Formats: sequence, structure tokens, C-alpha cells
Amino acid sequence: MAKQRGNMISLLAWFTGVIVSLVVGNAMIESVLTLPSWLGGLTQGGLWVSLVIGWIVVVTTIAGAILAIIKK
Repeated sequence: MAKQRGNMISLLAWFTGVIVSLVVGNAMIESVLTLPSWLGGLTQGGLWVSLVIGWIVVVTTIAGAILAIIKK
């Protein structure tokens, strides 16, 4: 019983992490979240870097989730 409960909590934590990562990545793609201004976030280059980082977060999160599901 305790092991099953621990597995359920682990699954919930993993699912929450995937959802949060996808939300943050999407926010960077949509320019809702950007780099701070002192890192050039308000420049065209900074917005481009935020876009690329957002896509990297989304793609690696989806790939990691798929690999985790396949592994089980």
C-alpha cells in the first residue's frame, strides 16, 4: 500500500514538472517570458534567443516525457 502511494506521488510530481516545463517553454515562445533587460531581453536578438530557448525547452520536455513512458 505504501509503495503504491509513493509511486502515485512520484507520477504526480513528474506530470506536474512536465506541465510546468511546457507552460514556461510556451511562454518564452510567445514572448510572455523573456530574458531580463540587462541580458539584452528587450533587443531583437534577446527576443530571438528567448524564442530559441523556449523551443528547446518544449522539444526536450516532450522527448523526455516520451522516453520516460517508453522506458516503463
